Amino acid sequence: MPRSRIDRNGRTTLPLSVRNALNLKPGDELAYQIERGRVVLTRVKVVQVMNDPFATFSEWDSEADHRAYSVL
Repeated sequence: MPRSRIDRNGRTTLPLSVRNALNLKPGDELAYQIERGRVVLTRVKVVQVMNDPFATFSEWDSEADHRAYSVL
């Protein structure tokens, strides 16, 4: 079982085996859930923000709309 220590500032290093198991990379966000005296550590899934302001408006998704708004 992987282990680590907490320093006086409350920080710890996640063991490599834990980072690999969760596919964690620098900058990833973690969520902590406390269950019956234990902590469940979960990688937060990133929701990608779309750069297309019209992507959520399906009524403005025709080829003519794309041509008309492409210069904005």
